Amino acid sequence: MAGLPGSGKSTLLKAWAPLATVVDPRATRAAHQAAMPSWLPYRIYQPWARLRHMHWIRTEIRRAHPLLVHDCGSRPWMRRWLAGNADRAGRPLHMVLLDVGFQEALSGQQARQRLTSRRVFATHRRGLARLLSSVDGDGSAAMEGLTSLVLLDRTSRDGGPRAQFDRLRK
Repeated sequence: MAGLPGSGKSTLLKAWAPLATVVDPRATRAAHQAAMPSWLPYRIYQPWARLRHMHWIRTEIRRAHPLLVHDCGSRPWMRRWLAGNADRAGRPLHMVLLDVGFQEALSGQQARQRLTSRRVFATHRRGLARLLSSVDGDGSAAMEGLTSLVLLDRTSRDGGPRAQFDRLRK
């Protein structure tokens, strides 16, 4: 599940959660914050939190069950890493990309009171713009390592798209 911060990824994942295991970076961050002294800034232990999160994703990919990964999708290296792990596990990799526009995403952040910094938001916005431009082109860059890509705008996101998962065979 990919999209700008505030685009509705968490809301959609919550709706689909009964169907699959959800790997959300906020859970990893919260676990690390609980174990660290309150005076220690997150940026100090963020690399370890990220490594732990990636380990969690890899562990879940290796299991033969439906899996939903919460990721912004704006980082090409992360998309390649996910694709490589899915390929090694013999699993398909599908991306649901929420393209709701940056104003809608900012409104979503404000409504949920989960604001990202301007710098982080701008970085995600540039990365997703590159991804979306490759989807608008021939699609090859966006599809690298993916079995499918589903692009949802605000209307289709709010229309309650349904997820269906087939049983994986190992």
